[in-house]
Amino acid sequence: MNDMKCLLSERDELLLLLDITRTLDKHVELRSSLGPLLSLLEMRTTLARGMVTLLDRATGLLKIEEAPGLTEEEKERGKYRMGEGLVGKVFETGIPIVVPDLSKESRFLNRAGGRKKEDLVGVAYYCVPIKSGNQVLGTLSAERRLPADYTEALLKSDQKILEAVASIIADSAKLRERIQEEQYRLISLQRLHENASESEKVDAKTYGPHNQPHIIGTSKGIRAVLDLVAQVAPSDATVLITGESGTGKELVASEIHRQSKRMKQAFIKVNCAALPESIIESELFGHEKGAFTGALNQRKGRFELANGGTIFLDEIGDLSPQIQVKLLRVLQEREIERVGGNEPIKIDVRLIAATNRNLEEDIKQGRFREDLYYRLNVFPIHIPPLRERKSDIILLADFFAEKYAHKNGKLIKRISSPALDLLTTYHWPGNVRELENCIERAVILSADNVIHSYHLPPSLQSAQSTQTEPTTTLEAALSRLEKELIIEALKITGGNMAAAARRLGITERQMGLRVHHYAIPWKMYRTTNM
Repeated sequence: MNDMKCLLSERDELLLLLDITRTLDKHVELRSSLGPLLSLLEMRTTLARGMVTLLDRATGLLKIEEAPGLTEEEKERGKYRMGEGLVGKVFETGIPIVVPDLSKESRFLNRAGGRKKEDLVGVAYYCVPIKSGNQVLGTLSAERRLPADYTEALLKSDQKILEAVASIIADSAKLRERIQEEQYRLISLQRLHENASESEKVDAKTYGPHNQPHIIGTSKGIRAVLDLVAQVAPSDATVLITGESGTGKELVASEIHRQSKRMKQAFIKVNCAALPESIIESELFGHEKGAFTGALNQRKGRFELANGGTIFLDEIGDLSPQIQVKLLRVLQEREIERVGGNEPIKIDVRLIAATNRNLEEDIKQGRFREDLYYRLNVFPIHIPPLRERKSDIILLADFFAEKYAHKNGKLIKRISSPALDLLTTYHWPGNVRELENCIERAVILSADNVIHSYHLPPSLQSAQSTQTEPTTTLEAALSRLEKELIIEALKITGGNMAAAARRLGITERQMGLRVHHYAIPWKMYRTTNM
């Protein structure tokens, strides 16, 4: 069979993958390694026109990152939306596509241009996802002119090689991303210390209610929130903060007050959902002596206590229709009336409200007044859930680890790689509040100054297990664990193979064989400060 000449032996496949790993190791930047990698792939196989596309986070488009033989102009034309063409479809689904005859495939867009349909006859096309866990980072594609009597074995062999190469690229990309995040985290924490005023500096030895950092995060979502806070804080505009439970709505409200001209005045917090219906009116607006049974004295409500400052009404969507009417009057007239009283009292209060409900839907269902909604929604701020700002998880986890380590008289040096993997892949239905509780528990359980994956709650462990393949064997599970332990040892020893081997209780030769077997780019760990 002619296609037998195209098939690589198992030994040649392993040597190719080893050389590709070495090629990636030689370059600090992933992008600078892709050209040599694709050239190596073409030279050692009969595959051609290799191409790597990666997601451009700024535009949300897939763009050609490297494709030997294409001009810069042709690369610039090669941009794809998710689901568009073969490349976009592979990125969207995370499933490889193999096309035996490209001339018959309508989804091939020829976006880079310059190829006639007759040139595509008999050309097989392969596109596989560059995938880390459930996250698709980009695609790897290549072509081959098939012999007339090709078999299915050739197509499967090519796909297998490309999937293996894509897996190595994904591992290398995630490793570089983690190193960059760690470097950025350290820079961010350093800036946090440098930019804080003397009275607000974060001191690891003296955590308390007055010296905690205000809002932690560097993700695009949280930066957008902070920009809105900075814009609205100097005004007296009413603000409506929306977001799921545990996202930090109270913290954002507090930050608005802290940056406002009212910062030296009172900041009064009210959880509307926590107050019983029978007392919420008197809590908010106060009452006169004798207004009801038990009202032995005149009492100011929260609005009066906040006079000159800011009042924060959390879970405002839980207010009853009766209280909604009274609140609307307060916003319209800027005055309140105590329960049992008949004299209006003028107030100067800035109102910030928050809810985890969809108030527009509540309006349609008749549960919330439309006129009150428009009075509240003068300046809306939406806080994205933690699952949409994954890059903040490590920063927050480090902060909470330091906070609760001091509170419990412990020293937490770091969070292990397997634990970070669990933290960053979990979906966090309880958002930042759930993460904080999770880290507090882990700090208490830690006995060696490190937070390990087994210190995290069962909910995180089970979440990971549901994402694994149901056909995972014991051998595969043990291999994953061994790889994790090797990576952990390399991080601890700063990429020192001999020291990592001693730590694991194996010989340096055994260490070298395992590093090669798992295609671990050990030299990358030399750049860390672990």
